[in-house]
Amino acid sequence: MVNKCYGEELLKKELKGSYLFFIRENNFNENGYGLIHDESKENQDVSSISSIGFGFCALVIGVIHEYLTYNEAKRITLKTLDTLLHNIENINGFYYHFIKSNDGSRKDSDSEISIIDTAILICGAFVAGEFFKGEVKNKVEKIYKKINWNWFLNKDTNQFYMGYSRELGHKGKWDIYGEQLMVYVLSTASPTFPVSRSTYDSFEKPLSSYGRIKDIVCTYFGSLFAYQYSHAFIDFRGRKDENGIDWFENSIKATKANREYCINNKEKYKTYSENSWGLTACLTPDGYNGKIGASPCKISKDIIEDGTIATSAAIGSIVFTPEDSIKAMENYYNNFPKLWSEYGFNNSFNLCKKEEWFAKENLGIDKGIGMCMIENYLNGSIWKYFMENEYVKKGLDLLKIK
Repeated sequence: MVNKCYGEELLKKELKGSYLFFIRENNFNENGYGLIHDESKENQDVSSISSIGFGFCALVIGVIHEYLTYNEAKRITLKTLDTLLHNIENINGFYYHFIKSNDGSRKDSDSEISIIDTAILICGAFVAGEFFKGEVKNKVEKIYKKINWNWFLNKDTNQFYMGYSRELGHKGKWDIYGEQLMVYVLSTASPTFPVSRSTYDSFEKPLSSYGRIKDIVCTYFGSLFAYQYSHAFIDFRGRKDENGIDWFENSIKATKANREYCINNKEKYKTYSENSWGLTACLTPDGYNGKIGASPCKISKDIIEDGTIATSAAIGSIVFTPEDSIKAMENYYNNFPKLWSEYGFNNSFNLCKKEEWFAKENLGIDKGIGMCMIENYLNGSIWKYFMENEYVKKGLDLLKIK
């Protein structure tokens, strides 16, 4: 039984637990040094490139909060960058989404080269580069400058593909708003393979509403992670693009709508309540599902909804809805002890099944988004260092997001 915990004390407990995920699920052996597990599951050897990106942020957070020393964090960062530079296969600078933790080789034929996961890796590396400076920043820039963004661009549509494999070629398309805003910032500012700012104008930005919350630029499934990931790094507060879109305000509205949807459907799903909300991709009783979401969205018929709530949904929204997010965390911690582990909150839970279900695992991307957003809420540190990067400044300027 855990003792009751509230407010900032709870935020710091979750922050420390998330940090520990990226340390204890890390590979500190010479082969595959710095490759962080995708999931905290026994006997797994799978790392994800996005986990490594969030891992760079964890090292910076670790120094700030005195979880480890500056010199130790810098040493781990440098050795991880060496692994990325010399030991992991990439194609035109892009990395496979899933790789083997022991040696960095492609996990299997289902693992694709991923533009968004490579982008998350670069964003996390930029944070570390600005924090440690010097040799760290130089190595980060070497990785960044290798990326040929034009190779991932469909010239007919002026939209980025989502993935690539030797077996199938390029596939998918970033044709609608989602988590990919970071991609446009990174690609337009590239000193080696820049793309036109027009790629930012090429994706659809559909407007939708939910109840009293109007004019939300929505995503395919209304999953909250799509409104969070770029915001973990880019400080959009007080900025609008030349079309008047305020992406930070948009995420506030989308988060409130997602919570309101859960409240309106709490009689249907026992897991939902005022302080148990947030529909997003996560682990479910039937395995991982990337189509969990809520109205408003572009394609409601394809949404999967089974009553599962992801803890990362509310936690990752703390900069948008601080009071509601903290109340949700307090509810999870004080009333559902099975949700808590050495890494803070486990991934998700579902009270609608005959036997109540609680995930025993954590996912790197979900611990990462919660960790970065809590740090931004408490100190603004991830925003601060990312926004100091010269290429980030250039990208936002070229995109006219000011």
